[in-house]
Amino acid sequence: MTKPERVFALIDCNSFYASCERVFRLDLRTKPVVVLSNNDGCVIARSADAKPFVKMGEPYFQIKDKLRKHGIVACSSNYELYGDMSERVMTVIESMVPVSEVYSIDEAFADLTGMPGDLERLGRQIRAEVYRRTGIPVGVGIASTKTLAKLANHSAKKWQSHTGGVVDLRDEVKRNWVLKRCDAGDVWGIGRRLSSHLAAMDIRTAWELAHADAWSLRKQFSVVLEKTVRELGGTTCLELDEPDPPKKEICCSRMFGTRLTELAPIKEAVATYTSRAAEKLRAQQSLCKRLRVSIRTGMFNPDEAKYANGVLVELPYPTDDTRLLTKAAQEGVERVYREGFRYSKAEVLLLDLSQPNEITGDLFAAAQPVASEKLMGVLDAVNGRWGRGTMRLASVPVDPSWGMRREMMSQSFTTRVDELWTVYCK
Repeated sequence: MTKPERVFALIDCNSFYASCERVFRLDLRTKPVVVLSNNDGCVIARSADAKPFVKMGEPYFQIKDKLRKHGIVACSSNYELYGDMSERVMTVIESMVPVSEVYSIDEAFADLTGMPGDLERLGRQIRAEVYRRTGIPVGVGIASTKTLAKLANHSAKKWQSHTGGVVDLRDEVKRNWVLKRCDAGDVWGIGRRLSSHLAAMDIRTAWELAHADAWSLRKQFSVVLEKTVRELGGTTCLELDEPDPPKKEICCSRMFGTRLTELAPIKEAVATYTSRAAEKLRAQQSLCKRLRVSIRTGMFNPDEAKYANGVLVELPYPTDDTRLLTKAAQEGVERVYREGFRYSKAEVLLLDLSQPNEITGDLFAAAQPVASEKLMGVLDAVNGRWGRGTMRLASVPVDPSWGMRREMMSQSFTTRVDELWTVYCK
């Protein structure tokens, strides 16, 4: 009995951050949109109609006039909203395919091997269902390898008026047509520098790359490029990834929205970051034995005095209790804080992480109380249902003065009860 042909699909959200902004803001439906990085620094996402006028990474303060001239709306990043919308999109995808792999916040691979019926039609059904249930437009690429599926998805967006957002490259004629019309730099994993090296070897299109000698490219560059070439030729080298193992370290750090000189607001920031890190810790069902907390000033202003320091804090026992972790982190920042400096950033790093079943019990050693586990369970359940921050430590402020500058941020339509979309009926 012959094995069925391998079939992969890549479902990728179109201009994801900008699309999230448009879902609940009807005033943005017909306007070009850009999304800015932390503290409204630079452009990190653009809607399709903004791309001809704005480059990725352009500083916001330099392009304000250009945005105004072209009627482009700038939005501060709302990561809570984007994360929640991503989960909704992935849930829809997972309900429609046998096996999926979340590749990033806005894209997922699916293994369609052995599925009966018209797979291009399935791709259109996935596209329609994701849009119906989330409002997020997606493109779907289908092919015999993950690399070709990526290229198919790129083609679906590049020629959307002809493809309707779905491309199936299992047909050889279609595949060759796309390979000849896509640059080598359009291929997954081919960055700008590698693209330049390939151009020097007269490999400029995806077609030329697919027909290059894979073994020679491996010797000159890497095994990764060899696999890319073989995948472009239709040989499966990349499988869907297994779920990632629990992280061995968890970090939470942010730039302050303004320089801080007093200890009190820095301790508030550290408490906030520790709470978030503890949520991630419990999400992967790990315990932490020690943490590192650090603070620093800005490092690029020649007129400001510079200082950076951190400290390791040992915990009495492996824990995932936000209260204990926060207490330790705040004690640590008290030890490294020095007066006379303008601080720009704090970082909390959870170390020595382990699973509960990896810890060897000691009759005389302290252990996390059962009551702590129950309390943290209630904390996560409440915040999971009603939105992050609904239940929190008193040391974590609701609207801190040191928070990131996000002066143009939309409402958190799906993650905060007080900012839900309001519908008025006559």
